[in-house]
Amino acid sequence: MKILQAAPGRSYIAHAIEFNQAIQNVLDSGWYILGKSVQKFEEEFSQYIGTRYAVGVANGTDALELILRGLGIGYGDKVATVGNTAVATVSAIERCGAEVRFADIDIHTFTMSPNSLSNLLETEKGIKAVIVVHLFGAPVAWDELALVAEKHGVPLIEDCAQAHGANYRGRKCGTLGIAAGFSFYPTKNLGAFGDGGAITTNNIELYQRIIKLRQYGWGERYISISAGINSRLDELQAAILSVKLPLLEEANERRRNIAACYRDGLKNVAEIMLPEEYKNRYHVYHQFVIQMESEIRSALVAYLSQHGIRTAIHYPVCIPEQPAYLHIPRPISLINTLNINSRILSLPIYPELSDEEIHFVISSIRDFFK
Repeated sequence: MKILQAAPGRSYIAHAIEFNQAIQNVLDSGWYILGKSVQKFEEEFSQYIGTRYAVGVANGTDALELILRGLGIGYGDKVATVGNTAVATVSAIERCGAEVRFADIDIHTFTMSPNSLSNLLETEKGIKAVIVVHLFGAPVAWDELALVAEKHGVPLIEDCAQAHGANYRGRKCGTLGIAAGFSFYPTKNLGAFGDGGAITTNNIELYQRIIKLRQYGWGERYISISAGINSRLDELQAAILSVKLPLLEEANERRRNIAACYRDGLKNVAEIMLPEEYKNRYHVYHQFVIQMESEIRSALVAYLSQHGIRTAIHYPVCIPEQPAYLHIPRPISLINTLNINSRILSLPIYPELSDEEIHFVISSIRDFFK
């Protein structure tokens, strides 16, 4: 048996007829950029998330960059985020000319610590916005973070690249902050068959600025009224996403069921710390991430690989420790961020994972610890 950690190709196989028809419809239309398929998906996605507006863009990194640009954030400004996210979050900040500052994380949720953010905003002046990351499909501690941000007068932006369908107190991630950026990378809970992204917001002024910024800052065709970028969700990916969106809720429930199986099957393995769920936070398990001592992890990864089970580490080196980002100042302690990467391991999880495969993963892990 061979079990991949992520297998986006299985989603195509499961609904190949619908995908092929959607793709053919776009090809037959002769319109391949910012046409009816994009408009349709934007309307469907904003309705699903619960915002007035959605803007399709080329990828999740661009989504965050365009939000920052739309808020007028640029050279000389500072933006706070976490250091245990995908590099894309930090890349988006630096691409708009702003400086990054890191808050620490909560060791149990892997998401931004409200106490650490408060410490950072008290210590470091000039921070103009905060990007919170709903990491691995788990919503952040929104109420606590929002209180801190409100006290200091800074907007909260959501990085929802791993949180399609997750919700906090009944509100979907993507509706909580001033705006949110989504990625549709193929392995995401809502994934395209290539790159893609979206921005959601209820702010009409921000929406109108982003619409222009995603296509060269055009006020009218070929006339730029501001310096924008080229970031457009293409028609093919939009059509694919329109097929996938109605399937997302069921797919997320399947992920939650797989997580429950893992939790039940591994609850008595003393060496493993399982991810926790919190009241009023609907986790959609983009990843199922366990913790253990680093020496044990290395041996377990090798053992599972020998038995055909692929795992992953999200992420092996935190951003503050990566060569490209050593220049970023650290005005406050990042002790949890710096320590977590040596302990975490992502198990296989995707809706098409069979019950047999799930139990094989569980039994293989239990066998290793016997």
